[in-house]
Amino acid sequence: MEATIVDTDSRPTIMITNDDGIDAPGIRALVRVLVSTKLYNVQVCAPDSEKSAVSQSITWRHPISAKRVDIEGTTSYAVSGTPADCTSLGISGTLFPSKPDLVVSGINMGSNCGYHVVYSGTVAGAREAFFNGIPSVSLSYDWVGGRSNINDYTLAAEACLPIISAILADVKAQTFPQNCFLNIDFPTDIANHRGYKLTKQGRCMYKLGWRRVTSDSPGGKMLSTMTMEPASSVECNTSNESELFTRQVISPPVDDEDTDYKYLREGYITVTPLAALSRAEVDCENILEAWLLGVVAPPSASAL
Repeated sequence: MEATIVDTDSRPTIMITNDDGIDAPGIRALVRVLVSTKLYNVQVCAPDSEKSAVSQSITWRHPISAKRVDIEGTTSYAVSGTPADCTSLGISGTLFPSKPDLVVSGINMGSNCGYHVVYSGTVAGAREAFFNGIPSVSLSYDWVGGRSNINDYTLAAEACLPIISAILADVKAQTFPQNCFLNIDFPTDIANHRGYKLTKQGRCMYKLGWRRVTSDSPGGKMLSTMTMEPASSVECNTSNESELFTRQVISPPVDDEDTDYKYLREGYITVTPLAALSRAEVDCENILEAWLLGVVAPPSASAL
């Protein structure tokens, strides 16, 4: 009698995506650390090129491609779409044989605190999973030129292992909250971090402006946090009739409240629950309720 082959791999499945691209050092460090534990079935579905600051954009009007990539210990694909595309495709059951137990997006080059989560493709990768009922986490490292190095990504990946393990345990026990996903930021000096801090999303963001440039102007690489890494050139492919403009940072964020940005600056690994909706403050709702009544109030009888 012929024996039946049974798949005995009962390890939880983690699908990884990002916005810096499948070759970025952050995602490669995360994959290496997760694979080295031998605790997880690791899948990768990430953009084939950098897609920083594309937010929740999706590809709609044309097909996207998925190319198999050799990353040791994983099943991996480089996708021509956005981070949200990658997550959507990766959890659909179309690319991989089954849905993952957890989606992890990152590790991003640059932090994602405050209002910057709206722009972030890294956060969008996790949010897309949340939209579809899959537990998810976005990971970002507060990269600072001249202070950070590639090894910091490995330290950040190792630092998030306890959280990933705990999430998967709660997922298995069906106790992980379904009305949020987690956004985790690692401080610049990750080797000497002060511990883990549950935080709330703040309001901080870099103030950005524009400046006119020429085709040979020096520029900088814009991180998904809107911060600038100098000493790189601006890519310009345009006709002589076009004017060229590039973004510039006018002022850095300031946030003195007890929020993600403040605690990240103090050296903590910040763990911030996020949801899909951005609701206005309660006091705004109360003010606008009375305001709207005045705006659309029917004319009085004396005016008729």
